Amino acid sequence: MSRRHKAEKREILPDPVFGDVTLNKFMNNIMIGGKKAIAERIVYGALEKLSDKKVANDIEVDADTAQKNLGLAVFYRALQNVKPRVEVRSRRVGGATYQVPVEVRADRGQAVAIRWIINAARKRSEKTMTERLYGELLDAANERGSAIKKRDETHKMAEANKAFAHYRW
Repeated sequence: MSRRHKAEKREILPDPVFGDVTLNKFMNNIMIGGKKAIAERIVYGALEKLSDKKVANDIEVDADTAQKNLGLAVFYRALQNVKPRVEVRSRRVGGATYQVPVEVRADRGQAVAIRWIINAARKRSEKTMTERLYGELLDAANERGSAIKKRDETHKMAEANKAFAHYRW
């Protein structure tokens, strides 16, 4: 058991436009060097493009969220699709290290999904970050793209190491 004090979770305030906490977490992850205004411009720009009726019609979204904003509904759909169900964690047993598959908690799943989407968007080749983020969110909502590939890779790794599941802690 760790002797160190566990850090308290800070309360994250909702974003100013949609009043959504998850969207603000997403913006905080996009932000570089404390430049929140630029992060907001990028995220809101991508959501604006996603809220185009033609784009959103191709994707099945939750009707409740869609009434507020189509872009936000597509964002949530993408986040849900990228969220991993299981992951592997290293466990040392008798001199050998095993990759043990464990279920992912909801809050960790969301944090990982946000990280994967942003990293995949940054690696894309479009000119502006707004366009890259738009493209990656659209791909993730349609079950394709780099972030989805990362999720599938993680699931395959967990499946391959299913034999070590009894080492769970």
